[in-house]
Amino acid sequence: MPLTILSASQLRTLLHSLNRDEIVDLQRHLGDALREYSTGSQEQGCSATYQPQRTAITRENGCTTLFMPASTGNTIGIKMISLQDGGVAGCAVEKGSSFDSSEGDQSSSRSRSIRSSVISLSSDMSDLSVGSSQEDNNSSPSDTTTSGSSSLSSSLMTGCVNQQPVASSTSSLSKTMGAWPGVGTRDTSPRGSVTLLDRESLPFALINAHELTAFRTALASLLIFNKRKKVRTLLIFGAGTQAYWHIRLALVLRGDEIGRVYIFNRSFDRAAKLLRDIYLPENAEWRRDVKFSAISSEFGEYNRILKETVRKADAIFCCTPSTSPLFPAEFLTSREGRQKGRLIGAVGSYKAHMAEVHPDILRDEVLVTPPHRHFHKHTKRSGVVVVDSLDAAMKEAGEIIQAGIRPTQVVELGELLMVRQASQASEEDTADEEKSLREWVERGNVIYKSVGLGLMDLVTGGDLVRLARERNLGTTVDDF
Repeated sequence: MPLTILSASQLRTLLHSLNRDEIVDLQRHLGDALREYSTGSQEQGCSATYQPQRTAITRENGCTTLFMPASTGNTIGIKMISLQDGGVAGCAVEKGSSFDSSEGDQSSSRSRSIRSSVISLSSDMSDLSVGSSQEDNNSSPSDTTTSGSSSLSSSLMTGCVNQQPVASSTSSLSKTMGAWPGVGTRDTSPRGSVTLLDRESLPFALINAHELTAFRTALASLLIFNKRKKVRTLLIFGAGTQAYWHIRLALVLRGDEIGRVYIFNRSFDRAAKLLRDIYLPENAEWRRDVKFSAISSEFGEYNRILKETVRKADAIFCCTPSTSPLFPAEFLTSREGRQKGRLIGAVGSYKAHMAEVHPDILRDEVLVTPPHRHFHKHTKRSGVVVVDSLDAAMKEAGEIIQAGIRPTQVVELGELLMVRQASQASEEDTADEEKSLREWVERGNVIYKSVGLGLMDLVTGGDLVRLARERNLGTTVDDF
């Protein structure tokens, strides 16, 4: 049985060689799997009821190793990743969901929770009204959408960190602030591997998990991003591998519409490194003429620029394992903050005590007001938070847990992708509730929280192994 091995460098070479059509195909396959995860029966391999439970072991040195088995029906695999999170030594196995119903089994309770969220969402959004004249399609990428941000583009130089060129010598870089969560400039992304087994349960691939995790997470985040009507200004928190792939894939997929990318990171050093990577000559094709600016928290005008950028952004991606919110809730929950719809993707934090997005932002979003209290030029609340997995989010997503979000206020990304199928029908044949759902996905306020699924690694990893073999990339062990 031949075994294909993709090391970190080999996988990076493969990922950097992908063209837009190949990325779209990878994203489509992942979307199909997530839809089946949420809506499929147990006979369909990607269904949530067919996925084994996770197991975690924490050693005495505080290093936690997570074991994430998964199945597509055709392929079985397991992802093993380790991270230094200071946990308590011991073994932890996922138990049943805390929202199990006494009237039925876990799968039926889970299905009812998701379905009721979608029904409630379509009802609540029936009179959705968003946007203003400032968001007209004729506006330029540098146009502002909130008061006080008109000077933002002109006040920040492009291709720089804290107004200093990225080519500055390392001796001038600050050493006072580190990357999340502790002092230093290391990439805090988890390290490990993904093993894939075929129909005969024989291993056919071994993939380095570091770059794969960041890549597949960005693929999933951008499923909603692809549907947005306006994506002119992006805000990225973090400067590691996760941030890089969110930026790169966003520009590959919709770079002709994006005019500005802002990067916020605690470490000056790592922000500078990320910009240097982006500005490499070989990245010119996907980087295009998009303007980049990076700010670290030691910059003198950090708080002012942070507020202006958060409110200006059309899409915000949080890619840090932060234990505290990256910006105050008021930036988005105030009357001024809700004047436009935006996509917020929180993908960095992965434990109950972590939170990149302030829980009050989630509470505000699920607090649906009566129709007669709708404010002019005010983005209507959707009443839900989007997650990759209902089961995992209710147990692991710090923002969800700390905000006290109920299962009926959560909808899975896979369920939401059904809107795409509905949109393929004619206007006459599409139900009103499906139209309102599409309007929300395209223009409304969407909060997406991801904690990751082994199924994502399995589906995307299998596709990448196929592409690697076509390109003669990787190491093959013929008689494994």
